[in-house]
Parts: sequence; structure tokens; C-alpha cells
Amino acid sequence: MGKVTATKTANSSVKSSSTSIWTRFDAQRKPPKKSRSRHFRWVVDAVVPLALTFTAGIAVLLPGSLPTPARLALFAFILAAILWSTTSINADYIALATVMLLILAGGSPQEQLFDALASDVIWLMIGAFILGGAVQKTGLAARLTQLVVSRAKTVRSLFWLLTTVLIPLSFLIPSTSGRAAVAIPVFRSIANATDDRRIVRALALLMPTIILVSTIVALVGAGSHLVANDLLQQIAKKHISFAQWALYGLPFGIAASYASCWVIMRLFLDKERLDRRLQVPVQTSKPFSQAEWKTLGVVVVMIGLWLTETWHGLEIATVSVFGALVLTLPGIGVLKWKEGLKAVSWNLIVFVGAALVLGQALIDSGAAQWIINQLFIVTGIVGAESRTVILFVLAFISLTSHIYMTSHTARAAALVPALLYLGSSLQLNPVAVLFISTVGMDYCLTFPVSSKALLMFQELEGETYKPADLLRLSSVLLLVHLGLMVVFYFGYWRWIGLQL
Repeated sequence: MGKVTATKTANSSVKSSSTSIWTRFDAQRKPPKKSRSRHFRWVVDAVVPLALTFTAGIAVLLPGSLPTPARLALFAFILAAILWSTTSINADYIALATVMLLILAGGSPQEQLFDALASDVIWLMIGAFILGGAVQKTGLAARLTQLVVSRAKTVRSLFWLLTTVLIPLSFLIPSTSGRAAVAIPVFRSIANATDDRRIVRALALLMPTIILVSTIVALVGAGSHLVANDLLQQIAKKHISFAQWALYGLPFGIAASYASCWVIMRLFLDKERLDRRLQVPVQTSKPFSQAEWKTLGVVVVMIGLWLTETWHGLEIATVSVFGALVLTLPGIGVLKWKEGLKAVSWNLIVFVGAALVLGQALIDSGAAQWIINQLFIVTGIVGAESRTVILFVLAFISLTSHIYMTSHTARAAALVPALLYLGSSLQLNPVAVLFISTVGMDYCLTFPVSSKALLMFQELEGETYKPADLLRLSSVLLLVHLGLMVVFYFGYWRWIGLQL
């Protein structure tokens, strides 16, 4: 009996020492029910996507004012969106397959695919992934994770704290994919500490959502902001300074971020999980290693170069690749070159390249402009006189623009001139038109392809979120965002110079 007792004690000590930061519930979990096999399951699963595809094909053929290349581009994008939302086929495979279909049908030149893979966005993501790999390997990610989790007592407080930490990153890293790359190691460290899929799924939705909705807090939060501000200068001879942008956007970004966090917790987690206590193991603080100092130094230099791009002329993608090379430099770097390449999500690279082709085809063929014109007609904004009606229509058009224009920068380039010219004809304040529409364009949470940050989290190995989860979240957050825009306009923006 003594030996048995000792063995049990030893086993219990081993278990307690290996216990994750998540405490176990006393209630025992019920074993999952085995799903019944169904004959011809694939037929049932194919009904919805086939029906939607057939409907989309008919809808694309109806407009007489739409040229053939625009029809092909529009159908290819709708087909991809249907398959992303209703099937379990890999998103990158769907994107590449629809691009090939578009090319074979004559809707896009072959060179467009090759040019997309040479885009600065692709190289930015490669550099950002290598940076994320270095942050994770050197232990900086673990330090940040410990910093966050050690101050959180429950799952609920963890979500609020993560939201608080992610918001100011918009001032430091002027790229949603760059911020996602820095946040991914933190997500992995926390996700590895729990086997609860619902918590992991909610985390996978929370982090890119906050990264996206907090983009508006800073002028450098996204490259599209700089493009939009430049178009404002060219068309209306107006300009929004860095400080003015923060004055307009920081309160909204903070409110939208915390509102999004609350919605995610309510939609995807029950009270029992939210109140789960975190048992954080006490870790002795260790001094920074040489590898950590090197990585931290490279990160600081990269952020500095990102913030001073207008001075030296080096683009964000160039700085990212340069930082990746330094981090993998033989004898000096913290990663081997092969390790750096393994940190890159190559399936995501292919996906983004194909998605860029789809987005560019919508613009080049005139399909995107046709959609914008139809929205102007359907919403009645051209003849509207009420500023309230105009506000709602501006918010609706900008909030939904990511559905048919996946590139953030492309949305700004295509939508801002049209809205500014429309605002001029209606004698609206161009600065208010630009900023309010930019707030809406920063919202892109309907499909994973709507943002590279969403893609980066969806394509991670292991449990993340599914397109259906994102659709469910967006169906609520879209209305929340619209409501916040209206409240901020009447309660804040109109009183500080953004009256339409």
C-alpha cells in the first residue's frame, strides 16, 4: 500500500506540474457523440454551393450595362466567396482555382497572376512571418504572453487585456499583416495552453478583429490611410495631419475595439468559460538573452523606419525584407535561413497572390466601379438632401466595400475619388466625407479574404476559426459598427470639425 500511495502521489505531482494555465472544471466532460454516417453526404453538402453558384451566374448575366470582362471577374469573385463560405475546401486552393478559371475564360491576362506574386504585399508578409518566427523562437513572444496572462485572472479579463494591448500597435506597426505577425506568437502560446476549442476559436477571432477595427486610431495604421489622405490633397486641397487623425480616430477605435471584444465574448463563449480562473505558474524573471536583445533591436529599428518612410523613401515591404535578412544573417542572426522560411505560411502567400488577381480583375474590368455606381443609384445618395440620410448611405457603402474589393488600398484608390466628387456635388465637407468613409473601409470582417490579418490567423496550424464563424460575427459587428459611426458623428465628430 505504501508503494501504491507513493506512486499515486508521484503521478499527481507530475500532473499538477504539467497543468496548463487553465484550471480544470470539476464537472466531468461528456464524451462526444459519434456522428451517424449518412449516404451521399457529399450530395447534401454540394446543394447549397451549387444553388448559390447557379443563382450568381444568372444574376451576373442580367445587367445589360456590364461588359463581358466585368461579368467574368464578378462571377469569379462571387464563386470564390461562395466556396469560401459554404465548403471546407482550402481557401488558397479555391482562390487559385477561381483565378485559373478566370484566366482560361479570358477575364484576366496570364501575366496578372505572376505580377501578383511579385507584389510588395507578398514580400511584406514574408518579412513579417520571419519576424514573427524570430520573436517566437527567441522567447520574446513568451515574455509578452506572460506579461499579458499574468495580469489576467479569468478568461474574461484575458480578452479585455489582449484588446488593450493590441490597440496601440496601430501607432507602431503601419500594417495589419505586420501587427498580425507580431500577435500570432502570443496567440500560439496561449492557445497551446488550453484544449478548449471554443476559447481558442474566440481568441482566433478576437485578435485579428481588434487589429482591424483599431486601425483607424492612427494615420499610419494602414497604407490605405496615406493613399486616402493623398487623394484628399489632390482633389480637395485639404490634408489631415497625424495629430488630427488621432483626434478623430482614437476615441472611435477604442470604443469599437472594446465593443467588438464584448460581442465576441457574448457570441462564442458562455458565462462558465468566461469566468474560468487562470492558474498562472510563477516564473522567475530572467535577464534578456543576446538573441532577444538582437531581435528587439531589429524590431525597434524596423518600427522606426516604418514611421519615417516619407524621410528615407524605403517602403514598408523593403524594410520588412531587410529586417528578415538581418535576423537570418549567418553568425549574427537569431534564425537559420531555413528556419525563417519554415516560419512563412506559404499557402497564405499563394492565397493572397490569387486574391490580389481577383481584386485587380474587379478594378481593371470596371466591375468594382459598376458596383459603386449601382450603390449610388440604389441608395439614392445622389439626390439626397438630408445630412442624416447621407451619413447612413456613406456608412453603408464604405462598410460593405470590402465585400467586392478585397484590397484595402484598392478600396481607397477606387472609392475615395468617387465619394469626394460626389461630396463636392452635394456641397459636403470633404474632410468629413473622407474620414467617415475611411472608418467604414477599415471594417473588413465578412470573409477571411477581406483582410490579410484574418487570413493569417485562419491558416494557422491547429484549431482556429471557420469562415462561418466570421460570417456570424460580421452579421452582428456590421450593425454595431454602423451604430457607433452614427453615435460618434452626432455626439463627437460634428463638434470637432467633421460636420458634413
